[in-house]
Amino acid sequence: MGLSLVHSRGCAGVEAPLIRVEVHLSGGLPSMHLVGLPETAVRESKDRVRAALINSGFKWPQSRITVSLAPADLPKEGGGFDLPIALGILAASQQIPGTRFDDCEFLGELSLNGELRSVRGVLPAAIRSRDCNRTLIIPDSNSAEAALVKGGEKYGGATLLEIANWIMGGQTLEPCEPQSRVQPPKLPDLCDVIGLPGPKRALEVAAAGGHHLLMAGPPGTGKTLLASRLPGILPPMTESESLEVAALASVSHTGLDHRLWGIRPFRTPHHSCSSVALAGGGSRPRPGEISLAHNGVLFLDELPEYGRHTLETLREPIESGRIVISRAARRATFPARFQLITAMNPCPCGMSGDDSGRCNCSGEQIQRYKNRVSGPLLDRIDIQVEVLRPQTSILSAPTDNIESSASVRERVIASRQIQHQRADKPNALLTNADLARFCHIEGESLRLLEHAAEQLYLSPRACHRILKVARTIADLSRNDEIQSEHLAEAIAYRRLSSVMDAG
Repeated sequence: MGLSLVHSRGCAGVEAPLIRVEVHLSGGLPSMHLVGLPETAVRESKDRVRAALINSGFKWPQSRITVSLAPADLPKEGGGFDLPIALGILAASQQIPGTRFDDCEFLGELSLNGELRSVRGVLPAAIRSRDCNRTLIIPDSNSAEAALVKGGEKYGGATLLEIANWIMGGQTLEPCEPQSRVQPPKLPDLCDVIGLPGPKRALEVAAAGGHHLLMAGPPGTGKTLLASRLPGILPPMTESESLEVAALASVSHTGLDHRLWGIRPFRTPHHSCSSVALAGGGSRPRPGEISLAHNGVLFLDELPEYGRHTLETLREPIESGRIVISRAARRATFPARFQLITAMNPCPCGMSGDDSGRCNCSGEQIQRYKNRVSGPLLDRIDIQVEVLRPQTSILSAPTDNIESSASVRERVIASRQIQHQRADKPNALLTNADLARFCHIEGESLRLLEHAAEQLYLSPRACHRILKVARTIADLSRNDEIQSEHLAEAIAYRRLSSVMDAG
């Protein structure tokens, strides 16, 4: 007869709820039973744990073993419970003392020879164990990931025997230390883009205020080239933002790449992706592309080629900054505060409005092509610009005075500092109450906006977004008040010329 309790961590979205692994040994035929909604990988742990204990030199109890994973109503998944289950069996059978279990949490998958294998979701577990003032014991291969969390005691082990010896006081474990910072990948530079002063300006305004951006124009004019330069002009992430991004990568199928620590994500899903791939979900909810782009950029090229249902999943996350995945058995919430950058052609062949006159698309074909993107989604995109074919050859264009990403980034950072000092958030996230306080206009500016709303049939949401963009343009110019020229530029970003007009 024996009873033990070991603490571990589960996975629920980007959260790591506390799991109490209770092990009870009783009389009866030798067997092992797992209760507490274990999924397939957890149910199979009894075979891994038995082999790992025997191959590590321990005895397998000839008793009826009951393992309870509490809370019982939370589904358990993954191989991370192997280590706490093995330690619970050893403590219940009095092969190791259980005196250190109260102040520790254990996480790790076991191989058949007792070695510890890496698991997903270690970073959220490290955050929660630190907040609970418990020591986290994990596989060596996860040490660098756990070391990203400042504070708290975290140790890595290579084998089950090593962890057991540490519990018995006969061996020390190596504390989790951050890896030496590898050289981060070099981001594409804006100086590679020749010409296109208007779209470059729109990209700078979008970066400065965190605004969503749509670029429309013929193929090959530089839309994708411009979008790929946006991460290089965005301000650096804070420590908390970096942890949020790393935690999402930790629980996703992609895993955490330490080279990208502190670099804003840039996600470019193919237009054939499903709504689940974009928004997240599945029987075991995992973050989708919009969550993996949290605090970064989501670039959708060839926007009308995405399924309409897939695109409609973007509408609520754009407003709320999060996505809620609801299934019959569980519910998960993932952050999704991304900056949406999109690109599209003006027609199916891409040549509508081109001076060459090569477009043979009918008006009905063009309208059907544009209708693939709903009006409510377009209404949520703050800046909409054309990227036209240059009038002169880029081979003969001067390249002496082209700004680099570094110089543009300085202006973007200065503008963001003004915004955070004023409202503690980028202009794109200003609420209606914030607009009345920080984006007040009157006189000529007010009449200009009212006239634009009437002529362009702008919705109240579109008018609010114009004010936010105008506030960003004023911040870039270091103006405390929104002037008429700032508002005029913001209004120009809400309409496209004949390339995007119906028919």
